[in-house]
Amino acid sequence: MRLMASQDSFGAKSTLDVDGKSYEIFRLDAVTGDDVNVETLPFSLKVLLENLLRTEDGANITADDIRALAGWDADAEPDKEIQFTPARVIMQDFTGVPCVVDLATMREAMADLGGDPSKINPLAPAEMVIDHSVIADVFGTPEAFERNVEIEYERNRERYQFLRWGQGAFDDFKVVPPGTGIVHQVNIEHLARTVFTREVDGELQAYPDTCVGTDSHTTMVNGIGVVGWGVGGIEAEAAMLGQPVSMLIPRVVGFKLSGDLPEGATATDLVLTITEMLREHGVVGKFVEFYGPGVSALPLANRATIGNMSPEFGSTIAVFPIDEETVKYLRLTGRSEEQLALVEAYAKEQGLWHDPSAEPRFSETLELDVSTVVPSIAGPKRPQDRIQVTDAKQSFRGALSAFVDDDAETITGAYDEALEETFPASDVPAAHEDVHGQTAGRDYLNLAPVDGGRPSDPVEVTLADGTQFTLDHGAVTIAAITSCTNTSNPSVMIGAALLAKKAVEKGLTAKPWVKTTLAPGSKVVSDYYEKSGLTPYLDKLGFNLVGYGCTTCIGNSGPLIPEVSAAVNEKDLAVTSVLSGNRNFEGRINPDVKMNYLASPPLVVAYALAGSMDVDLFDDPLGQDTEGNDVYLKDIWPSPSEVEETIAASITSEMFDESYADVFAGDERWRSLPTPEGNTFAWDEDSTYVRKAPYFEGMAQEPEPVTDIEGARVLLKLGDSVTTDHISPAGAIKKDSPAGKYLADNGVQHRDFNSYGSRRGNHEVMIRGTFANIRLRNQLAPGTEGGFTRDFTVDDAPVTSVYDASVNYQEAGIPLVVLAGKEYGSGSSRDWAAKGTSLLGVKAVIAESYERIHRSNLIGMGVIPLQFPEGESADSLGLTGEETFAFSGITELNEGRIPKTVKVTATKADGQVVTFDGKVRIDTPGEASYYRNGGIMQYVLRQLLKG
Repeated sequence: MRLMASQDSFGAKSTLDVDGKSYEIFRLDAVTGDDVNVETLPFSLKVLLENLLRTEDGANITADDIRALAGWDADAEPDKEIQFTPARVIMQDFTGVPCVVDLATMREAMADLGGDPSKINPLAPAEMVIDHSVIADVFGTPEAFERNVEIEYERNRERYQFLRWGQGAFDDFKVVPPGTGIVHQVNIEHLARTVFTREVDGELQAYPDTCVGTDSHTTMVNGIGVVGWGVGGIEAEAAMLGQPVSMLIPRVVGFKLSGDLPEGATATDLVLTITEMLREHGVVGKFVEFYGPGVSALPLANRATIGNMSPEFGSTIAVFPIDEETVKYLRLTGRSEEQLALVEAYAKEQGLWHDPSAEPRFSETLELDVSTVVPSIAGPKRPQDRIQVTDAKQSFRGALSAFVDDDAETITGAYDEALEETFPASDVPAAHEDVHGQTAGRDYLNLAPVDGGRPSDPVEVTLADGTQFTLDHGAVTIAAITSCTNTSNPSVMIGAALLAKKAVEKGLTAKPWVKTTLAPGSKVVSDYYEKSGLTPYLDKLGFNLVGYGCTTCIGNSGPLIPEVSAAVNEKDLAVTSVLSGNRNFEGRINPDVKMNYLASPPLVVAYALAGSMDVDLFDDPLGQDTEGNDVYLKDIWPSPSEVEETIAASITSEMFDESYADVFAGDERWRSLPTPEGNTFAWDEDSTYVRKAPYFEGMAQEPEPVTDIEGARVLLKLGDSVTTDHISPAGAIKKDSPAGKYLADNGVQHRDFNSYGSRRGNHEVMIRGTFANIRLRNQLAPGTEGGFTRDFTVDDAPVTSVYDASVNYQEAGIPLVVLAGKEYGSGSSRDWAAKGTSLLGVKAVIAESYERIHRSNLIGMGVIPLQFPEGESADSLGLTGEETFAFSGITELNEGRIPKTVKVTATKADGQVVTFDGKVRIDTPGEASYYRNGGIMQYVLRQLLKG
């Protein structure tokens, strides 16, 4: 394991004096040569170059590697592998708990193999923010926050005790307790350094802050000049243990910005525009870097919003260079003057300071005049599907038929008792007076018949307080100001609050069928809301604080209003959510809600007032004022000057100092948790939250040779855009699902099931939950929706659960295959999507294309990712999923080679054979080593064992 250089081939080691303090640095301009021009390298590649200079050891990183990066050919396709050593690792609890479980299990495995368990200890700083476990159960009341935190602790007590143990048992591992903020906002506001310092061999080194994180939106930190991206939990574990990240020197896409945002447009509108442009351009596996005069005019919060959405357009990073705005933000958020001086001096010394007039070398370029951005939303099921707000009504109507057509593959039996399965009636808060006490206002919900679908079928609803209204397709049943993307951005958060103020002053109210929630990314947001006097107006509209966490964006939206939920399920209505998040995939937000739209916080408030997606926000009134006059969006939309003046008067550096003064200590609930002690964890065999992981059972000191695959059966045949949410859902556990039955058999009451995300420390739950998303469509079992397949170990191949079929296949010794379409594994960097796939017995996945992180994760779990030949698919090859598969040529990996293709033979029941060359998507020698070892964790453990 290596975290420091043992060689300095270029004489790059030097010193930097800042205000009388000396730092050891590795100078970029030390690398020279005929084919080298370090000065014109993109900012992001300069950061990688410094990383190689500082960690050169003559083995993993050589002088040739450094020359290859310094002499980067912008036009070449990536083919040179380098080893990147991140400065630190950042985690959230859904993905972080299994990381700590794995590390605890590795300690025991190390001892079993005769090694030193203490070697299983972070060598790079690791920080976790617990932000994914709070659920918006209670809303619309002043007590919502306190009650939701209480419920969170009740549900997650075992997990939190385990994390408290880990914080004490592992060195350089810190935990930010619940109720503090969203990981990415905490990262940019407090944890990120921009320039990192660490003592190495008695010398205080300074170098660019870099990180990898167990959440795909780790890229938010790109906004403050930190090169970092999301990885799977298994890769993060390796990074913590000093294992460098293997990667190809990427292509870098330059995105030139000019102009300023026009009045009426927000940072959210800008990021949705950029997302659409870059997804259309194609940036998967590439770095995106912003440059040009428009960068200087872009506030840091807007940069962070753009960086956050990198996974939605598919790039590895979306980074902004360091400049005066970066330093200004670091000062605002409470960083020390010493740190600010270091950041500026180091960036200027190393050529990392942004020059608006300079144009680095890029592989490709795009350009956007920011003044052309218009108000936008995205949906109803993908973040890249941008819609101008002026077209939103017609777009909704055009999309509606796909969600209400009786002949389409809509939800049939999969949602029986959906609300009761997700949130038992006894858990539903009894009172939401602030919301339910309002009258219904104007009714927009009587839709005309939908072309291609069934006619409008409204239902009359009466709430417990007597409020009556008509509910129909398009009703906004959730309006949530949520997620890291926008709640870190004062301009849109203040904009939403000012809009709420103007709406209340006009006498407007949110519609009574809308669940309204506010989940800021940090306590600082609440501080500046209080100081600006805007909190009461949000409360009046039902946007009471529900928690500091991801809530709705991660699927922790909680139950709809009970009577609304009942009506939705009775008539199978296609209702909607509007959220200020970054993800709106099918089945993610709420099981009752079919259509989900991303919007800026001010538009979230506006849609809560309107109550439906079947409105034109610019031409239709939102309601009537106290005198009965129509009120339009233009009447309550705050001006840019109002927003800027409020920000200037309300946000201070002291707010950040106070919020983060003792951030790792937690509140009394956290501090009073009984905490296990010892260097190894005392596993509780009765625990349904934390179980010893099975990955190292029977592991030998040396790996067995890899083999070809024979006699494999298809577990699932899937279409395009299957996300990690489809593969490993984070949300509710249904009572009659394999996971639900397992919990019930282990004495867990239904009301205590919690979510899949919270149970990621228990592999028994997660195996049963793999491919269990309620909207997954397995073409091998047509007419079903959810975690169903056909079991070919049984006569007539009956339809059964994916888990039960997998058990039968594994007992029969039959390996499994997954067939998929384009963009397989897009979405969150969810390691359980790969872990669960592996533990189900899947040995190979064949897809038309992959998203970066999931492809890597599959390899990290010993599953080989293959691609269909260019232009081919399962359907074009005539594959139904009923075939028996064989794969030959995999054994070339035993000889140190990565085969470009393997021969795939699919034999049908009648003996007909389909053959094709499957492209091997093991892209680097490092990935090949992981696969040969059965996975990345086994590889790292063997390396540590060797010394």
